[in-house]
Amino acid sequence: MTQKGPLPRATAFGAVARCVVTTVRLVGKRRIRQPHEHVGLRLSFADGTRGRVYRETVVDRPPATDPCVLVVAFRLRGVRGRGHTLFRWESWFNTPLFVGFEGFVSKLWLAHDDFGFYRGVYEWDRPEAAEAYARALWRVLELVSQKGCVRYHVIPGLRRETLLADARVLDPVEPAGETSWWRLVDAA
Repeated sequence: MTQKGPLPRATAFGAVARCVVTTVRLVGKRRIRQPHEHVGLRLSFADGTRGRVYRETVVDRPPATDPCVLVVAFRLRGVRGRGHTLFRWESWFNTPLFVGFEGFVSKLWLAHDDFGFYRGVYEWDRPEAAEAYARALWRVLELVSQKGCVRYHVIPGLRRETLLADARVLDPVEPAGETSWWRLVDAA
């Protein structure tokens, strides 16, 4: 899916507010888990960058009927050195901003790469729902990120576990480079 711009602010923040309410319900029903299965996994991307998974979030729900993978990337404004460690700790508090969105299945949280970009690798049910989330999230991320650095890519018809098991499921139709920031090439 081709990346579109962010949702209008009122629409985005309304969606985030509804998400927080849904998240509270999910917490009350104990449906949010933080497994450790993928923590420590290093994901390599076609642009030559790598990120280490530092957290995983999963919602207990039926399997996705129209699965897709969503990759989101952003670079925080003014965060250096130990600031990255503080952000990873603080990011626990960001969970209510996404798990309650319609279609959320799971997220792998990746630590910053050599260029300071953080990534999230998600599984979502329905590509349209993943895109709606990414476009709403953009408005939240732009508050703390460098101008113009928020990006996302939706890969329809793919489960996250399938991608992690063998990144060759992605058809390398484009050469490696800046436009390949989202294309996973290895998980080890």
